[in-house]
Amino acid sequence: MTPRLRRAAPALAGALVAASALLAGCSTSGAVEPGPQTPSTTTTPSTPSTPSTPTSPPEPGLVVGLGDSVTAGTACGCTTFVDLYAAGLAKRQHRPVHATNLGQPGLTAVGLDQQLATSAVREQLAHADTVVVTAGANDLVPLVQTWQSRGCPAACAAPQVAAMGQHLEAALAVLRTDLPAGARVLVTNYWNVFQDGDVADQMYGDGFADWSDGVTRAANRVIRTAAGSAGDQCVDIYAPFEGAGDRNPTALLADDGDHPNAAGHRLIAKALLDAS
Repeated sequence: MTPRLRRAAPALAGALVAASALLAGCSTSGAVEPGPQTPSTTTTPSTPSTPSTPTSPPEPGLVVGLGDSVTAGTACGCTTFVDLYAAGLAKRQHRPVHATNLGQPGLTAVGLDQQLATSAVREQLAHADTVVVTAGANDLVPLVQTWQSRGCPAACAAPQVAAMGQHLEAALAVLRTDLPAGARVLVTNYWNVFQDGDVADQMYGDGFADWSDGVTRAANRVIRTAAGSAGDQCVDIYAPFEGAGDRNPTALLADDGDHPNAAGHRLIAKALLDAS
């Protein structure tokens, strides 16, 4: 296969926040010379003012992050997108929003289903306003060895991709049963389910970029289907990282080429906020 054309990723520009000021007009009239004053013969007792009812502070929100090493922030040493997303919601909603990150490196879609059965996780979900899920890539890791040893066209990868989607759909259905009414579930897809960027090119050589992109697109389709079946919202992070599939995402990845760096986590948080 012809290797996918890679271009240097443009530098990320800092977000510009537009501030607006509300101007209150205040008119003043000219001074008026007072006329003769009539002495007051009666005194009207003042009416006691009614004390104002104190405003209750808004209830804090809770964002729960579930998923694999991407959610956990592996290889980054930075603020994860789960915490960044919660901070963005707090600013938008004018109330405290806490984040609980339950991401586990190596977690598969099957492992997510098992994690959801634990009492500690169920307790967190019972109080969640929003849950963010990123899972499924680790289910497909064995395909890399297959590709290296004998190649793995679309027909080779399809069964494993389909199984991942079924396991994820089952986990998302279970997840819904523990959430309060009105809670939202945002399910992200992937920019790549394997290594990407310059690191992947150096590790695997020609042909890997095209092949891994094809597997990723197939995985993203079943992730979208699984989210829709559960009544959840699928949030795309493929395009922010990859464009139309012709962008080199190295500037958004950690040194291992497999996980987002700080800039990548910020970009995922932005995608989640844009979808919220």
